[in-house]
Amino acid sequence: MKFSENWLRSHVSTLANRDGLAATLTAIGLEVEEVTALGDGLAGVVVGRIVEAVRHPEADRLQVCKVDIGNGEPLQIVCGAPNARVGLAAPLATVGSNVGGMSIRAAKLRGVESFGMLCSAKELGLDSDASGLLELPADAPVGQPLAGYLGLPDASIEIKLTPNRADCFSVRGIAYDVAAALGSEVAPMDNAPVPAATDATVEVALEAGERVPRFVGRVIEGVDPAAATPVWMAERLRRSGVRPISLLVDVTQYVMLELGQPMHAFDLDKLEAPVVVRPARQGEVLKLLDGRDATLDGEFLVVSDSRGGRGARAVAVGGIMGGEDTKVGDSTTRVFLEAAHWVPSAIIGRSRRLGLHTDAGHRFERGVDPELPREAVEYATRLILDIAGGRPGPVTESTVAGALAAPQPIALRRARIARVLGTEIADAEVERILRALGMDVAATAEGWQVTAPSRRFDIAIEEDLIEELARIHGYDRIPATIPAGPARVAAASETVLPEADLRRHLVSRDYLEAVCFAFVDQRLLEAWGCTEGTVPLANPLSAELAVMRPRLLPGLVDALARNAARQAGRVRLFELGRVFAADGERQPGAPAPRETRRIAAVACGQSIAEQWGQKARPLDFHDLKGDLESLAAQSGAQLAFRPSAAPFGHPGRSADVYRTDLEGGEVLLGWIGQLHPRLARALELDVDAYGFELDLEPLQQRALPRAQALSRFPAVRRDLAFVVAEQVAWADLAASVRAAAGEVLRELQLFDRYQGPGVESGFKSLAMGLILQDNTRTLTDQDADAVVSRVVAALDSSHGAKIRG
Repeated sequence: MKFSENWLRSHVSTLANRDGLAATLTAIGLEVEEVTALGDGLAGVVVGRIVEAVRHPEADRLQVCKVDIGNGEPLQIVCGAPNARVGLAAPLATVGSNVGGMSIRAAKLRGVESFGMLCSAKELGLDSDASGLLELPADAPVGQPLAGYLGLPDASIEIKLTPNRADCFSVRGIAYDVAAALGSEVAPMDNAPVPAATDATVEVALEAGERVPRFVGRVIEGVDPAAATPVWMAERLRRSGVRPISLLVDVTQYVMLELGQPMHAFDLDKLEAPVVVRPARQGEVLKLLDGRDATLDGEFLVVSDSRGGRGARAVAVGGIMGGEDTKVGDSTTRVFLEAAHWVPSAIIGRSRRLGLHTDAGHRFERGVDPELPREAVEYATRLILDIAGGRPGPVTESTVAGALAAPQPIALRRARIARVLGTEIADAEVERILRALGMDVAATAEGWQVTAPSRRFDIAIEEDLIEELARIHGYDRIPATIPAGPARVAAASETVLPEADLRRHLVSRDYLEAVCFAFVDQRLLEAWGCTEGTVPLANPLSAELAVMRPRLLPGLVDALARNAARQAGRVRLFELGRVFAADGERQPGAPAPRETRRIAAVACGQSIAEQWGQKARPLDFHDLKGDLESLAAQSGAQLAFRPSAAPFGHPGRSADVYRTDLEGGEVLLGWIGQLHPRLARALELDVDAYGFELDLEPLQQRALPRAQALSRFPAVRRDLAFVVAEQVAWADLAASVRAAAGEVLRELQLFDRYQGPGVESGFKSLAMGLILQDNTRTLTDQDADAVVSRVVAALDSSHGAKIRG
């Protein structure tokens, strides 16, 4: 929210200077992001009018102007602005003044004397526009100091509001907080009802139920179409970040900024009664004020007129933007003012679906005072009549019975204030603060009955009132105390490996931790083939963040791709986070999406960092597999790998990862492998990327450590080489070996894989070492040979493996 300092001070009187006012706003929760001083140091700058302009004899782009400043003889000014012309009123910096750090003095420009400088808005520090002279209204008083004429000095203050403070999207709403914090009062507004001068009305029908419970309108006829926005209004708008357009549009913007109620003005000659507020039809198209065509559906609300039939033509998207067909223009003399209350649930997310962000939509999404529409229409009427004349009709109001609930009183106990804040606030101070905030306060034996104004949607329970007291009384005045009471310390379970250990281990293997958005683009998931069971957001921040992620890898790979595109040759990232899946179709009141903690990593580039001690080689599947097995070893997990059919994995270079549990069964953990080349092309990834993603909870499980004596007897090793079909996985062979060897097998090592001369095509040779040991005796050769015989027989019968000759 951006506003003019002088505008705020017109609503609340305070002796605080600019810095003090900004500090107060921040202290009470209205964080000041920027303060831009305007019009400081304009002494000697006056309103001038060009009465003569001729071409400079020595320069094509310069003009020699005669400028009247009201003291008799016009001043001669050499000016290069393209909009300098006879009759133009513009700021003139006289000799001796200082503009933008430059002292103005008489000078000769290309041989022609100049006694001052005609100024642009940027040169005066009032705006960023440097395209030409600042054009003042034609009736600007010649010779008057510019600062006095424009209401300067001033400042443009921008504050950052939290979503619950929708009432501060107006100057008057901010004034209540400032008055409470600085011990002042908000000045009353003279907003008496404007009596009707005609019987002209527009019939309005509400067909959207409780989504639009109030709609207020008024017809004004005989408006002067040539009336211009007065300087004081235009400057307040400009300093609030709104560029003036035309009187009728500017009045609606001005009322919205001052009171907080968005409004719209229709050209009544382009509107056909009755007006109907209804849900949009599927596929209905409306041309908006910005020239874009909006395609709507039943979730949008529209204001429609009866051109082509009752409610047939949409003329505005409710709570967001008006339509092109009925907008006011330079020839408008009959206007229909509209101010409605659109409930937040009917507006939230609709602007983003249209690719828009409007001030009206921003306010309605957060909540606007339902009692404001009539007040706003009356105020806008008075402004239009004062500036452009006209004959108003009666105010018409349409409401939905029972849809507008009155604020309910809240019991506030003084004992509860002391309990929550840890300090007492005097009764007189409590009442002063609450009344300054616009609340009705009635004393009771235990405290007060407080009724918040209708604009304060965030006040619902006693703690909300206590928060208001703390905020205005001052957090710095609340003593810091250490909570009392017994502390309960729970020891972490030894059967669960801490996440911090996993993080430290991956960092030790040269990975960097990344934090990616929990929301992803639906199109990205389509490229990955991961659209099943996804959870779409009802109110996404943008189309690129519209779905809750079902996997960590898409976000991590996107981060890897961004780094690789910026010449990062070796990228290694990991993330611990949640993924989300829907359990069937989501319905109102249905259980929340299923959340699963996962750990994932991605890598590309060289297998080791650049150095001179080892020859560089590209990363491959086995490098990442080694990192994963090293990570699993932290919890003592035994992993098994099976060929994967995941659509995003490279065929033959990806696998599903299983963990062997304590009972000998297997639990699916996740996936490891290289990205499919087709996916890499779709992601515009020019490097071979590898990654893994595992469920975190089963990976963290570990058995309690149990001490046992080491065997006093020596181990025996037997090496075997088998020829087996190429498609047989080592994991399957290893499982058969362990089952056949029994408890005396202490370790199984695969130390060679061979294909080539001496091995039939379609087969491979695998050499393994069996480490055998018993805790009760020394194994004999006969014992070892018996184990080897069982292993050979098991591999032959189960996998067709033969001892290599």
